[in-house]
Amino acid sequence: MGVIVQKYGGTSVGSVERIQAVAERVRAYRDQGHQVLVVVSAMSGETNRLETLGRSMSGRPPAREMDVLLASGEQVTIALLSMALQELGVEARSYLGDQVCIRTDGNFGRARIEEIDTAPLRKDLERDVTPVIAGFQGVDSQGNLNTLGRGGSDTTAVAIAAALGVDECQICTDVDGVYTADPRIVDDARRLDLITFEEMLELASLGSKVLHPRSVEFAGKYRVPLRVMSSFEEGPGTLITVEKMNMEQPIVSGIAYARDEAKITMSGVPDIPGIASKILGPVGRAPIEVDMIVQNTGADGLTDFTFTVKRGDYERALELLTEVQTSIGARELSGDNRIAKVSVVGVGMRSHAGVATRMFDALAAENINILMISTSEIKISVVVAERYLELAVRCIHSEFDLGEAAVSEESVA
Repeated sequence: MGVIVQKYGGTSVGSVERIQAVAERVRAYRDQGHQVLVVVSAMSGETNRLETLGRSMSGRPPAREMDVLLASGEQVTIALLSMALQELGVEARSYLGDQVCIRTDGNFGRARIEEIDTAPLRKDLERDVTPVIAGFQGVDSQGNLNTLGRGGSDTTAVAIAAALGVDECQICTDVDGVYTADPRIVDDARRLDLITFEEMLELASLGSKVLHPRSVEFAGKYRVPLRVMSSFEEGPGTLITVEKMNMEQPIVSGIAYARDEAKITMSGVPDIPGIASKILGPVGRAPIEVDMIVQNTGADGLTDFTFTVKRGDYERALELLTEVQTSIGARELSGDNRIAKVSVVGVGMRSHAGVATRMFDALAAENINILMISTSEIKISVVVAERYLELAVRCIHSEFDLGEAAVSEESVA
């Protein structure tokens, strides 16, 4: 028995019936002897609806007013859930970001949490009251309401858990845990019982949609035990925790992918110091996020420079580089916005050689050409043509025996 923070996303509170089901779930945890704090998102689709409303008023709505507008979605949810809990005989109290005093840095639309005043929450727990807290929002030193951007409710939950030093932070969502691969692509993808913060951060950054990287980074920094579990069915979910030295690590823990990728190549670039800065500088100031970068070995004083961006930034990046091409005298500018990135992740890769070879051999057996490669200590990413994405994920998943069948055979043996 202990203190738990539970976060429920938009799908979990998407209707009156689902909010009532969440209330039942919270009461069940309390009946088991736990103290529970709840963080909620806006109802499913509500934030998008509010954003559309704001943009119908102005093509470039003021950031401050958009934050005020978008944060109202969570206000509805905390009130409804508090009412549902009280109907079940559970004393509950709703809190907006400024009422808890989640102090943020004043950066509208993508604020970062600086500190949290836990006094009112501790007081509620002492009185056996369940706090229901609006995720995704805080207040800056000037009293302005700030939203936290994508993954903001997860980040709120983890920050509160860290500030209070709770036993566990549970992210309750529409999936029952973290899988070895996307079950929609790989039929025998397996739910992981345990994964390290390091692995989860890589998977989240590489395209896994289960958790936002910011929340995983926050949890890892403050050593908050994080569990991903279903809002709709009972089960242990997946525990995300620090690496244990005595834990037998699989070579590869999971496979992530990203469809929304594009690559740009500038050929015949002068091979001189500072050329990378001349190419990427205007892109970074746009600001456009650059991911993988490859520069070929120079020949005859020229080199080729290739990098990837999100597909939504592709056209803008090409426009910016057209001017750069002329200024540096590059021979050609080309691109491809029909690529995808596939990545394998596992802390066990540190102690096992040959992982890249096995991955490349599996792709070669399916005649899948590798366009770019990027590696780190626990990750290998490749870029392939988008039409081969699902086949690539399946063949790599099979190569590393990540499926249910392989685990069952090991158990029998």
